[in-house]
Amino acid sequence: MAEVSEPAACGACGRELPIQRGSGRQRRYCDATCRSAARRRRERSGDNLRPFVNETLTPDRRHGKVDGVLSDGHAAGGPALPRPAAGDAPDPMAVRISDTARRLAGELGHPAAGSELAAVAAARELAATADAALQLAVDRARSAGQSWRGIGEVLGTTRQAAFQRFGRPVDPRTGAPMNRVIVPGAADRAGTILASIAAGQWEAARRDFGELMLASLDARRLAGAWALTIGQVGRFERAGEPAATPVPDGTVVDTPLYFEAGERSLRVTFSPDGTVTGLFIRPVSS
Repeated sequence: MAEVSEPAACGACGRELPIQRGSGRQRRYCDATCRSAARRRRERSGDNLRPFVNETLTPDRRHGKVDGVLSDGHAAGGPALPRPAAGDAPDPMAVRISDTARRLAGELGHPAAGSELAAVAAARELAATADAALQLAVDRARSAGQSWRGIGEVLGTTRQAAFQRFGRPVDPRTGAPMNRVIVPGAADRAGTILASIAAGQWEAARRDFGELMLASLDARRLAGAWALTIGQVGRFERAGEPAATPVPDGTVVDTPLYFEAGERSLRVTFSPDGTVTGLFIRPVSS
């Protein structure tokens, strides 16, 4: 019941739990899915490979002819299955993925009236579980000595992008893990700011600026920066997919910009409360 001030890990998937403040029961799992996975793991802690044969209902003389079905779906008369080593338990993340994938497959494979939203919910949960599994896989790769360059190559990205998404940096000022939470809606809000700039609506673009930003980047200077960019690379044509990245003091959103004669990048920085604290139009590194 005491306050928990140190990061704790989920008892099912191993993900880091938010620091718990105040009184109350200590949190042990990420959500109900992890809690259910842990319960199922405990229920399976016995011998799962014993055939389901009710010996009291089957005469002894017929036991040798019964095709017992094992708990994992294999027939007892088939090839011998390896037994788990004593003390080994199923990997919590593997159990979680298996359970969510099975639930989604059931919703998609046996549609029923009114089940469409259930399938959407199951697909969303599986996507979240896959993201958690990817984070866990990267953490394990790092623990095994793999480089960010190698991880980035597997993911089809740069080592910096891989680190920004999956790294666990420690803030040198406090010694605590840095913020890994993206401000909700940051990418969409950066797109709205860009649309206002492209339309010449300077005050609309400045609507969510913090006090320092309002003082340092007025409408005239913002219009001048956009005009300078147009003078360098021509007419603005389109924007690419924005990428939101958590940083120690908020969230950074980088959006590729495509002009008729070149490319630039728009970077918008948000504080944890969603206030715009930075806006830059930057050349793209070659």
